Amino acid sequence: MCSLLRGEEMCLAQLFLQSGSAYDCINELGELGLVEFRDLNPTVNSFQRKHVNEIKKCEEMERILGYLLREIKKADISLPERDSNPVAPLPKHIMTIMEQLQRLEVELGEVTRNKEKLQKNLLELTEYTHMLRITRSFVQRTAEYEEFPFLEKDTMMDYSSMQRLGAKLGFTSGLIQRVKIEAFERMLWRVCKGYTILSYAEVEEYLDDPDTGEATKSVVFLISYWGDQIGQKVKKICDCYHCHLYPYPSSNEERSDVVEGLRTRIQDLHTVLHRTEDYLKQVLIKASESVYTWAIQVKKVKAIYYILNLCSFDVTNKCLIAEVWCPVSDIPALRRALEDGSRKSGATVPSFVNRIPTADTPPTLIRTNKFTSGFQNIVDAYGVGTYGEVNPAPFTIITFPFLFAVMFGDLGHGVIMALFAFWMVLYENDRKLKKTRNEIWNTFFEGRYIILMMGLFSIYTGLIYNDCFSKSLNIFGSGWNVSAIKRHHLKLLLKEDVLGNSFLTLDPNVTGVFTGPYPVGIDPIWNLASNRLTFLNSYKMKMSVILGVIHMSFGVILSTYNHIHFRKKHNLYLVFLPELLFLLCLFGYLVFMIFYKWLFFSAKTSTQAPSILIHFINMFLMQGESVQPLYPGQTGLQVFLVIIALLSVPVLLLGKPLYLYWLQNGSHRLGMYRVSGYERVRRNSEEEVYLMRAHDMEEGSSHSDLSSSGEQHTEEVNEFLTQAIHTIEYCLGCISNTASYLRLWALSLAHAQLSEVLWAMVMRVGLRMDTSLGVLFLVPVFGLFAILTVAILLVMEGLSAFLHALRLHWVEFQNKFYSGTGIKFCPFAFSLLPSSFEQEGLL
Repeated sequence: MCSLLRGEEMCLAQLFLQSGSAYDCINELGELGLVEFRDLNPTVNSFQRKHVNEIKKCEEMERILGYLLREIKKADISLPERDSNPVAPLPKHIMTIMEQLQRLEVELGEVTRNKEKLQKNLLELTEYTHMLRITRSFVQRTAEYEEFPFLEKDTMMDYSSMQRLGAKLGFTSGLIQRVKIEAFERMLWRVCKGYTILSYAEVEEYLDDPDTGEATKSVVFLISYWGDQIGQKVKKICDCYHCHLYPYPSSNEERSDVVEGLRTRIQDLHTVLHRTEDYLKQVLIKASESVYTWAIQVKKVKAIYYILNLCSFDVTNKCLIAEVWCPVSDIPALRRALEDGSRKSGATVPSFVNRIPTADTPPTLIRTNKFTSGFQNIVDAYGVGTYGEVNPAPFTIITFPFLFAVMFGDLGHGVIMALFAFWMVLYENDRKLKKTRNEIWNTFFEGRYIILMMGLFSIYTGLIYNDCFSKSLNIFGSGWNVSAIKRHHLKLLLKEDVLGNSFLTLDPNVTGVFTGPYPVGIDPIWNLASNRLTFLNSYKMKMSVILGVIHMSFGVILSTYNHIHFRKKHNLYLVFLPELLFLLCLFGYLVFMIFYKWLFFSAKTSTQAPSILIHFINMFLMQGESVQPLYPGQTGLQVFLVIIALLSVPVLLLGKPLYLYWLQNGSHRLGMYRVSGYERVRRNSEEEVYLMRAHDMEEGSSHSDLSSSGEQHTEEVNEFLTQAIHTIEYCLGCISNTASYLRLWALSLAHAQLSEVLWAMVMRVGLRMDTSLGVLFLVPVFGLFAILTVAILLVMEGLSAFLHALRLHWVEFQNKFYSGTGIKFCPFAFSLLPSSFEQEGLL
């Protein structure tokens, strides 16, 4: 619990690793994930470090592995189970893995190139076959003009005149993509108008594009032209549009021979291609058996060499020195890991660890489990806690789902949310649910325990509100007796006036009308009352103020743990006490008036109950005589509380800067004040800083006196400005933050009204039908109601309430004691290292 509340105690340690056992020691530390390494060579760039060649080899192996994984995925071959965690190979075994990968790459590359070449040849032969088959219909007629049915009437020169000039008739045939045929035809017309005849027809089946691999529709065309110059233009246009040109046979006999040869070659290509694909699949299956193991091993080897580059050599160049941040509780495990690494490497001199003092701020480590990790992520999203600072996560486990449930209070919706979260918790070890490519689902799954707590608290607040899908549950029976109030009024009024009045007021002061309060939550009779919304407005608004003041006061109280831990006891009197007095004297008194009015005003005195808002306004105006007081002596107490709150402001503004100034100038009368404890506490202690500066001023030279005097003045000005900003922010924040908690009231009413509107507009329509078809009609109505409930009330309203609860914790609660300016502890662990293959979806 201490670790979760404040974080682990950290220390800086030096690792002395023998050159022969450094690799194995780093490997052991990577498997355990105990320490965070510091870079001892910050001035050396990445290309000048010792193990840069080994890292380049690892990157080359990662390139080959990526190629293999892409080919395996393309062939739709499943990888083996990933439960195994292979250890990092020894340096002498790395070359063996690299040779195997290079041999596989060469073999796979040759087979893939042969397959692509065969597929390209098969495509060309298939296209040639389609071209011959389709163009045969273009030239079936042998008549002189019938042979060219698409000859334009307005050509510049007719066919007979071209023959008289001795022009040679040529043909160009091929295939073009269907999307390009219109532009291709226009270009031929503009460049070769009157000298070409274009005939084309679409191929029935889809053909694979050799460049993109996608199936596309193609068009077979036949171009007749006169003259070699026109033929050159036609070929250039075909090249511009990436047409696939094939030779055009001059006779039917030649065409038949070509078709027969193509049929034979296509059959042979199909046979060879089938055998090539089988061999390629065998190679990929063989590679898939080891590719996952190789990917993990290469990742570990690369990480080890990266860490070795962070270390430095001693003067003898026989020992590597590393500096690490390590939790104090893990020092014994760190020593055992170094001993295991030295033993595995067979080193004669063991590696060892030595703690060293430091003035640097350690990183923050807060150990979590699968339940607390989600709430810790909520806190870390605001900022990682400073080392030794109070962690809000243990309190957020309760306050966050509770404040969410205040805004989302509905028994039915809470049950649905809790069941959904409970289902995710039951199947949390299912690999299909744990790792998916859907980021929205991953977010829900990671926060399954948060959703479960929010659902359970929503069930509780739904019982308090007595609200279940906008309907009240009459479990214990109402505390109001309607027949008694009617009998009372029948004695005074006519029967028809009483029974015909739908807005008859239930007077709790009449004997027998109010039999007692409802045991749990709100009485269900309020669901029928005309002033239900007015009552809930008043109730939920006051409840929001009460919860807000309690929540903020708790945050101010938590700041005392920081003051005591960092040895800043003067902050207890000069910061914490004025803050608490200011908050409680104003808004704490408002909460007191709410409870006082609830407790001391009954149904008999309800007409004499004064307005709390008017009293609170008059408290600041010092006008207590204008309205009826709540209790005797109210005016004097309110004046006293306002004076205390106003006096706490200058104390909060000037108390701490003046105390530190007096501490610095009067330190020679107090003597040197030493603080025992951790080095960071000494460094952060403001009293110690001022005392050390005073001691240096007394013993330093005249130049240092002037320098320290200037620094002292700057520190005093900075301290005053910082405290002034904090005072203004806190005093104004108490007002705005209290008003911000009214979002609990607003969202609660909005959720209840949306639920009621959805019931009235959807379900009530189906329930009103009293015919035999009403049951059948109710099925789709209920389906629509369920879909809208999940989409609007659970997802949209739930997300809205989640974001508002998040804001209340970040802004209104955590800023009272939590700075969040620390650095997160990032241990060197193989399991935490990102993999480029996983990011690309290859693993």
